[in-house]
Amino acid sequence: MLELDKVSLHLYSEIRQNIIQLRQKIKSAVNSGMIQIYWEIGRQLDLVSNGTETDYGNNVLQNVSDKLSKEFGSGFSYTNLRNMRQFYRVYHDFKSLNCSLSWSHYRILMRVADPDARDFYTKECTASGWSVRELERQITTFAYQRTITNQVSKTELPDKYTGDVAVPYKEFIRDPYILEFLDLKSSPEFYEKNIEQGIIDHLQSFILELGRGFSFVARQKHISIDGDDFFIDLVFYNYILKCFVLIDLKLGKVKHQDIGQMQMYVNYYKENMRENGDNEPIGIVLCAEKNDAVVRYTLGDDKNTHIYASKYMPYMPTEEELKNELNLRKLSFDNELENKKE
Repeated sequence: MLELDKVSLHLYSEIRQNIIQLRQKIKSAVNSGMIQIYWEIGRQLDLVSNGTETDYGNNVLQNVSDKLSKEFGSGFSYTNLRNMRQFYRVYHDFKSLNCSLSWSHYRILMRVADPDARDFYTKECTASGWSVRELERQITTFAYQRTITNQVSKTELPDKYTGDVAVPYKEFIRDPYILEFLDLKSSPEFYEKNIEQGIIDHLQSFILELGRGFSFVARQKHISIDGDDFFIDLVFYNYILKCFVLIDLKLGKVKHQDIGQMQMYVNYYKENMRENGDNEPIGIVLCAEKNDAVVRYTLGDDKNTHIYASKYMPYMPTEEELKNELNLRKLSFDNELENKKE
């Protein structure tokens, strides 16, 4: 009887796995077909309206919708057909589409007016496997804008200030980071350990907020330097950049000691923890309030160091708050640029 149960369980597991794999293949094939047919319908509708919004084109669309809905159901309503037409207009080149994304993903992506931002979200969504809900969150929290504030192009600064523009590290650092999923309550007993524990408890959400390619390595990572003990709050590894990412959490405004300590951690990892093929580690001081001048003067003109200070917001900010935050950061950068030009 025991042997029979064992054989039955093994057979059940194999059949179950085959069914799951088949369902996934069918789902993927159906999704791919849906994306293709919606794009083709959009193309045909756009040809009738000649790429513009006209009463004639919309009337034709309504008539087609009535006929298709009668035969195939509500999936071909007037609103849905308008979405398909817009789908074709936004993603004019079918080769630019990734059929691993669902129609629900694309309906959200089409709302992003800025082509560069839309391209960013499309690529990140595909690479990171964002759910529809996570995609909405990333767009709502201006993930694109929070990432590009750390990127500098060669056309923005004089030649002598472009020493590190070829390094892609800045494309993986956001500012600020939105940590509303930690559900932290501000109180007199609110400490850095609460943030750290919250991150560990919501590790998947935090990794999604960090961006692409991050995997968790350790918390309170102990290192010993000439008999003195130090503990790095969080250590990650980014398999795209092929480097360690060290994170220290600070409740208040970032201080020069915080930057100096992170520089020590990065130097230690650079000398002792890198394997063959690893790039130089990144250090991020995650703080409640930034001071760009302190960071700049602490690090000096060393373009080979990769230390960043980023603000964290432990709640979901309003759209106005985020816009103000990003505008202030842009203003700070513009002022710094003018000072350097002088």
